[in-house]
Amino acid sequence: MLIAGLPRLVLIGSYLTVLAVLSVFGLHRWQLLALTRHEKRERRPARPFDGPLPVVTVQLPIYNEPQVARRLLLAVARLDYPRHLLEIQVLDDSTDRTTALLARLVTRLRRRRFQVSHLRRTCRTGFKAGALAAGLQQARGRFIAIFDADFLPPPDFLRVALPAFADPGVGMVQARWTHLNRRDSILTRVQATLLDGHFLVEHLARYRSGRFFNFNGTAGIWRRECIDAAGGWQADTLTEDLDLSYRAQLAGWRFVFLPDLLAPAELPAGVQAWKTQQHRWAKGSVETARKLLPRIWRAPLPRPVRREAILHLTANGAYPFMVLLCLLIWPTLHLRQHGAAGILALVDLAVLGLATTSIFLFYYRAQRRAGQGRAASLLCLPPLLGLGAALAINNSRAVLEALCGRRSPFRRTPKDGRVDTEPGHGPPVRAKGPLPFLEGLMSLYLALTLLDAIRLGVWAWVPFIGLFLWGHAYLTVADLRQALRAWRYLPAR
Repeated sequence: MLIAGLPRLVLIGSYLTVLAVLSVFGLHRWQLLALTRHEKRERRPARPFDGPLPVVTVQLPIYNEPQVARRLLLAVARLDYPRHLLEIQVLDDSTDRTTALLARLVTRLRRRRFQVSHLRRTCRTGFKAGALAAGLQQARGRFIAIFDADFLPPPDFLRVALPAFADPGVGMVQARWTHLNRRDSILTRVQATLLDGHFLVEHLARYRSGRFFNFNGTAGIWRRECIDAAGGWQADTLTEDLDLSYRAQLAGWRFVFLPDLLAPAELPAGVQAWKTQQHRWAKGSVETARKLLPRIWRAPLPRPVRREAILHLTANGAYPFMVLLCLLIWPTLHLRQHGAAGILALVDLAVLGLATTSIFLFYYRAQRRAGQGRAASLLCLPPLLGLGAALAINNSRAVLEALCGRRSPFRRTPKDGRVDTEPGHGPPVRAKGPLPFLEGLMSLYLALTLLDAIRLGVWAWVPFIGLFLWGHAYLTVADLRQALRAWRYLPAR
């Protein structure tokens, strides 16, 4: 393949641009790693809550989740807190058997003198944000704890988290997620590693250094005054938690992260459920960036805080560049055979140093902080890189939809409930749209790229192309298997 003239210049320029953008995100990971290591460590508030224990409202937003709703409500009923000060709101927008299941359990808890309300809406306006806002209008608590249906809060959750609110400037306290089904599959191990990186590197670095960080939508407590002062829950993005977090911190409220307060939760067991979740998070973050970046730019913030907020909200913009990188590797292999080998080798070295090495160290450190052994921490990194690259097509679509202003409904993440005492009985989730086809095409393209790299002897790229190929093939095969399961499931019903 001979590439010359203007196409050659365009190709080299495109390749260098893609690598430069990815290197920026690589440098950002290095900075976060440095902040977790060198900044002063946080201390959990030692003094008890100032004054008598407050009334706490626990909100449980639920939508068609019969496999996990029951265990959540039972876990909340086990919270170590005076019953007369604990209000439980079941925010049930369900349209299936979840409602009847919850109604029976709420009746049983009321007989045991729990203050439980089962709130139903005639219209699911605003999705989760709308449900939280509707519940807040009826809530009695000064503090609002929120748990999604797939979480199991420990009994001491409120007593450990509430002392942080002794500081009147604290508006939110976030716990760290742990993972009930981490060891179920390669997919759940990769998800657990990604989330550990988010909490034990990103959150920790931002919290320790005084940067903005976000409420994660669950396993946290809000001061009600903070929610109201920030403008309340708003449904104009898919990540209402990220949106409210930034509006609250722009209004002057401070957040606290407690990495030792653990909130176990279930990870999506299937590929399609995971991609649905990742699409929502990626799209919502870009929607939040479009909404709030002008305010962040104008706000009187210290430069490090403003810079980190911009990088945080735009981080998913790396995914389209990752797709471009996968597409550009093959033609640039041939440029190395026709006079561009030197400059491309130097650029490749920079990318390996800034991007790839930072990814490995970022998640290795997170795994070690999460209590994983050295071997387990290292073994999870190659599949993480492969599946992370393969997720780029899915999340690029989310980014482009958000940039174009295309709205979409809030799609909850299906959970099986298989980590409960009873196995889950949820239907398999079938992939829709052209994405599985595109991921399959990318798998074929990367297979041909890998063969050409071996033929040309560009050995430095062979392991990376191999991982990218494995990740895309994994998603393609998993989608096909879930489609087959869904096809078999329908007649049985």
